[in-house]
Amino acid sequence: MTSASYKAGRVRPYSLTGGRTRSGHVLLVETFVATLETPDGAVEPALSGPASRMVPEIRAIIDLCRRMRSVAEVSALLKIPLGVVRVLLSDLADQGKIRVYGTGRGPGQPDRALLERVLSGLRRL
Repeated sequence: MTSASYKAGRVRPYSLTGGRTRSGHVLLVETFVATLETPDGAVEPALSGPASRMVPEIRAIIDLCRRMRSVAEVSALLKIPLGVVRVLLSDLADQGKIRVYGTGRGPGQPDRALLERVLSGLRRL
């Protein structure tokens, strides 16, 4: 899979989020997200019709999240600023196109397995 790269510029992140910097969901860097599947097993949305007119960044996020990813992974792999990714992921969650999973962290200490996965992912980058 090829990933869309964020091209440095002053206007692009603003235009992607409509100037918004806050999201409706709590999306920590370690929060997991994944594209939703329909009951017949197809991944939402089918990239035809209106979906084919999506901005490349949204399409790239949906494609990338066919496998569960952390918010940090989405940002790093697509080279899109973290704040922009959070707003876009929140919008996609509100539209029912992705699901936001918990971080695996409860009250108290962070989950050791999660920390090891994050460290492993960082080493791969």
